[in-house]
Amino acid sequence: MSLNKVMLIGYVGKDPEIRYLDKSVKVATFRLATSERYRDRDGMLKEVTEWHTVSVWRALADIVEKYVRKGSQIYVEGRLRTRTWTDRNGAEKTVTEIAGDNMELLGRAAAVQDAKRPAEKPAPQVISPGTEEADDDLPF
Repeated sequence: MSLNKVMLIGYVGKDPEIRYLDKSVKVATFRLATSERYRDRDGMLKEVTEWHTVSVWRALADIVEKYVRKGSQIYVEGRLRTRTWTDRNGAEKTVTEIAGDNMELLGRAAAVQDAKRPAEKPAPQVISPGTEEADDDLPF
């Protein structure tokens, strides 16, 4: 048995990059910062930030394009993927990234960004392909 699962809560470092494969498949890629705080032996507070590359496809890419911006706090669930390719100069490159399966918008930054875009609908709280959200505005 094996398991490849990643769960991160962090802040988006810059606006997502949106690409299309074969003119029909949308891919959104963004950098996510996670931070850890601790006290060293001298009692000084230290903070270490890790940067992760996240890629989401199709419906999640649509949602990222509409609602995720630099500074957005999000929860991402997915799995690690490692890719290797040869660049234009013939050097072999390797990158490890998170292939996102589920995502949730968090924090105040998402609410502030939505308020700045009055023509768009507010972002749903939980975003997961195949999941429907209950409508709280029903009178019954």
